[in-house]
Amino acid sequence: MKKKKIAEAIILVVVSVVLLFGIPRYVMERVVVDGPSMEITLQDGDQILVEKISRYFGALNRFDVVVFYPDEETKKADGRYYVKRIIGLPGETVRITGNSIYIDDVLLEESFGSTEMGSAGIAADSVTLGEDEYFVLGDNRGISKDSRSASLGAVPLSRMEGRLVLRIFPFRKFGTVDK
Repeated sequence: MKKKKIAEAIILVVVSVVLLFGIPRYVMERVVVDGPSMEITLQDGDQILVEKISRYFGALNRFDVVVFYPDEETKKADGRYYVKRIIGLPGETVRITGNSIYIDDVLLEESFGSTEMGSAGIAADSVTLGEDEYFVLGDNRGISKDSRSASLGAVPLSRMEGRLVLRIFPFRKFGTVDK
């Protein structure tokens, strides 16, 4: 009887450790927005829940707000991440002219950008995305470092951490975020 209780206690501890470390790593994680690049949608300091399952099944969609690492070295070294909105999907061609975004030469109808685009960056000349690449923009386009930047460019799926599902803080803004 005593061995059975010890075995149950060990199993409980193992399951608890797996849940404690497994859920944030593979299922859902709380992320704090750092900086103003997603204003008006998200503010500096907002806390969001990011689900990590959809990236494994190719379920990331246009206008999803995603969390990703700017490069593999950053992911391994300090865990610094970006929060941006998906604009271009794998295989599409993205071009920016003035404040207009074209996907495969069709004007994209969207209303997330809160400021003037500023520079089109590398998207002034068309950017064709690879089979696992996404073109992302911050909603505060005038100041956002995003896929327009040659140093960041298109974001491969391997650097995606997950997709925003819920804003949890500040409490007065608790809930889903417009897509």
